[in-house]
Formats: sequence, structure tokens, C-alpha cells
Amino acid sequence: MKRLLVYMKEYRLRAFLGPFFKLLEAIFELLIPLIVANIIDIGIQSGDKSYIWQRVFLMAALGVIGFLCALTAQYFAAKAAVGFSAKVRRAVFCKIQNSTFSDLDEFGTSTLITRITGDINQLQTGVNIALRLLLRSPFIVGGAFVVALTIDAKVSLIFLAAILLLGAIVFLIMRYTIPLYQNVQKKLDKVTLSVRENLYGTRVLRAFGKEREETERFHGENDSYYTAQRFVGKISALMNPLTFAAINFAVIFMIYVSGSQVNKGILLQGEVVALVNLMSQILIELIKFANMIVTINKSLASARRIENVIYAESERNLPFYTQPGSGNRKEPAAFLEFSDVSFAYKNAAEESIYHVSFSAERGEQIGIIGPTGSGKSTLCSLIPHFYAATGGEVLLDGVNVNTIPEKDLRKRIGVVLQKNALFQGTIRENLLLGGREIPDEKLELALAAAQATEVALQKGGLDGKIEPHGRNLSGGQRQRLCIARALAGAPEILILDDSASALDFATEAALRKAIAALPQKPLTFIVSQRVSSVMHCHKILVMEDGKLLAQGTHEELVHTSPLYAEICRAQLSTEVAK
Repeated sequence: MKRLLVYMKEYRLRAFLGPFFKLLEAIFELLIPLIVANIIDIGIQSGDKSYIWQRVFLMAALGVIGFLCALTAQYFAAKAAVGFSAKVRRAVFCKIQNSTFSDLDEFGTSTLITRITGDINQLQTGVNIALRLLLRSPFIVGGAFVVALTIDAKVSLIFLAAILLLGAIVFLIMRYTIPLYQNVQKKLDKVTLSVRENLYGTRVLRAFGKEREETERFHGENDSYYTAQRFVGKISALMNPLTFAAINFAVIFMIYVSGSQVNKGILLQGEVVALVNLMSQILIELIKFANMIVTINKSLASARRIENVIYAESERNLPFYTQPGSGNRKEPAAFLEFSDVSFAYKNAAEESIYHVSFSAERGEQIGIIGPTGSGKSTLCSLIPHFYAATGGEVLLDGVNVNTIPEKDLRKRIGVVLQKNALFQGTIRENLLLGGREIPDEKLELALAAAQATEVALQKGGLDGKIEPHGRNLSGGQRQRLCIARALAGAPEILILDDSASALDFATEAALRKAIAALPQKPLTFIVSQRVSSVMHCHKILVMEDGKLLAQGTHEELVHTSPLYAEICRAQLSTEVAK
């Protein structure tokens, strides 16, 4: 939590004024029992009605002032808490945006969603309550003890014993429940993940008739969360009855002792009433404090989870992740060159790419083919520096891509990933993703090259509406619009990572020809498991188990690569395979 306080700097004044006005309210509240004692011991005993009315009006004035102080404190505390949480939420979102793919893989989507929503809301609630009560409640308790001490030292010892006992109860329950609340939040992550997966894959689940199984799985996750939440709630619920019991026993004992003091003439009746009122104030404040501790426990658990995201060690700090500007330009052997490149995912037991070397020139079309899990997509992800090579170098115009500022590098590269992502808005907004100012003429050319002109016309042109995740489009339509988006910025390198799988052969062939006919011909990587998608490329890379087994043209590989020849025999006619 300490490291998050840096986001409170802008709201320091509000964070000071909130507790300050709460303390003013507390001072006025502590004066009330003394005024009541004066009314009883002086006004009523002497029959002085004017004195009684003066004290009544004084109590009313203090009540009004205290109420105004409470409202002011609430205003400043809310402003500080909401502003603080907004800063933290912005910091978490910026951290996510600046994280590498490896960092995001480590956290997981559902966990990040929970932390940027539920955890930050819980933190906001905790800060709001803490600003209002964290100082007020102890001040009331301590102030009541001091006032009791001025009335009678012997009775004040009962106050001290009650305060120590209640403090021990609160501390023990707080110490035990904090780790339990952290466990509750982890179980909430699992519930969120289950909901997210079911919403995302609802069509698949229904197609396979898995509704009942998924419902049972969700019930299991939800019941586990419910059980954990209920268990920690039971422990937290012990706080109120234990504090009530302790205070009530203290009140009974205090009345017994103060009664004997009255009989001896040491105390007056009004002072006994004041002591009872003070003990009641302690009871009320300690109940508030106990409930506040429960909320703060939850907030502290959430704060730690948020800190784990904001201050997580990034892959950028690892030795192989070269910082921008730290490399030197080499005499380029080719436009793009992989020089003995290896790569291992974070915390992986073995490498996913082993000592891959090849080169490619502008305007070429490079096909990448191989079995599932052979490293095709991983290889392409090293070019735009989605992941950093852990060995060797990926050179673009003789410069290691790890040393090129990512914003500059990715302006030169258009990427269409396996999982197409379209966003709610218009077709134009999706094509202009990233705020690039591209005229409509170029957008229409990109649509034409991607064979997506008809798709746009069916939806109403560039201003046609796209629903979230592009659910009002077919798979092939989504792929074509994603390809058009990648082409809109006229990239020097275009990566099509199995992004034409939903296209028919004729449309895919027209797409390849259109890309080859572009005025600024990009170096194009076509990742596919279909031989027909890569057989016309200038060069084909054959991958298996992270290794580059062979490279060459279709005609060459049919005779030199057993794996490629086997794939061809499985997919093509005998004549074409030869």
C-alpha cells in the first residue's frame, strides 16, 4: 500500500482536510457529555432554568456545527478517494499497455480485469473510510479516556482496561483475516475467468452441448468463492459481538464502581451520566472502527494485488531485452535478417525457437509452414518485437529490432494475428486504429486490396457500424477487414499469421495478387498450414519443433524437404505435389 500512496500527492490537501474536519466533529462530540453533566449537577440541582436553556442551546449549536463538519469531511474524503482511485486505475491501465506480451501472458486477462475494476473499487472504499474514521475513532476513544480521567482517576482505569481489551480483539481478528481476504480475491479471479470464457465461447459450448458441464464447473468455482467469503465473513463478524460484550461488561462494572463513588460523595450524579455517555461513545466508535478494519483489510489485500501489477518486474529489464538506442547499425546483408535467433517464453522449461537464420528482401512474399506448435507464429512475433529474442539478432535494415523504439518499429509493420480483433465503432474507426490520419481514398484502396470492398458496402461503407468483437460479421469478413486495417498504413512489412484461413481459395489468391501489385510492395510473411497459401511465395520456411528444417521455393522443397513433400502429398494432387 505504501508504494501506491505516490498517487495521493495531488490530493494531499483534501486528504488532510477530511480527517481534520472529522476531528473537529469529534471534539464537539466529546464536549456533549460534559455539558449534560453540568445541566444535571448545576442547572437541575440548583433549579436554574436559564442555565439549563443556555446549555441546551449550546448543545444544539455544537450538534449543528458537528453535522456541518461531518458533511465537509465526507466531501473532502470522497474527492480524495475518487481522485486517488482514478490515478491508480490509470497507472494500472498504462502498465498493461506498456507491458510486453510475456508480462501479459504471466498475469492473465481475467486477473487484470478483476484488479482494474473490483480491486480498485475496494481500494477506493477503504481510502474513503480510512480518511473519515481512521483518526476520528481512536481520537474519540482516547479523548473519552482523558475526559474520564479528569472526572475520576479510579473509574478511568476501567476505560483503559476496556480500550486495551477491545484493541486486542481488533488486532487479532485483523491479523487473521488479511491473508484470508487475499485468498478470497484469488477465487474471485477464477470466477471471472470462468464467466469470461463462457461468454467468449458460448457458441462453441452450445455446439458441443456442454452447457451442463460448464454450469457445474461455474457452480464449483462460485461455491468455492462463496465458502471462502463466508468463512472469512464469519471471523470478521465475531468483532461486533465480542466488542459489544466487552463494552457492556465494562459499563456494568463502571456503574458499580461509580455508584459506590457517588455514595461516598466523590462523584456527582451528572458525572456518572457523563461517564456512561463517554463509555457509549467508545462503544459506538469501536464498532465503527471494527467495521472499518474489516473494510481496510479487504482494501489492503486489493492494494497488494494492484501493486503486484504496477510494480511487477517487466521483461524489459531482463538482459536479452535490449533498450532502444543501445545497438549499432550494421551493414545490412538483407532488408530483414534472422541471425542465429533463439527464443524461450518466460518461465518455460525449453526454447520455442532454436537457432533460426534466414534473410528476406523488400517486396518478397515469404511463406511459413509446418505442423501445429512448430513455432511459426512465435517466429513472426519476434519481428515487431512482441517478444524479444533471447538469443541471436533480428535485424531490420541492419539494426536490431530490439533497439528500435517500438512505436517507430510498429509503424513500419502491419500485423494480422490469428485471433482477429475488431472493435465497436465504424469501419473507418477500425481501419484508423491508432489515430493515423489516412485519407478515405487510401482506406478504400486498402479495402480493395484486402478483397473487403464488398464487405464495407454491405455494411454501409466506411461509416458502417461494427459491433463489439465484430459479431455482425462472418469469420471471412472479419479477416478481410483486419487485413485491410494492416494495409491502410502502407507498411514495409506485412505479417499475415494464418489470417486467411476463413477465405476461399479464389479470394485468397486474389488477395496475394493484390498485395503483390501494391505501389509500395511490402515484405509479406504468410503463415499457414495450407500448401496452396504459400506455394507461390518467393521463399518458403519449413518449421518443426521450433527449428527451421528447410527453406527455398516450392519446386526446391518438394525434392529436398521430406516434411514439406509429405505435407504436399497430403494436401495436393500428385501432379501438383511433384
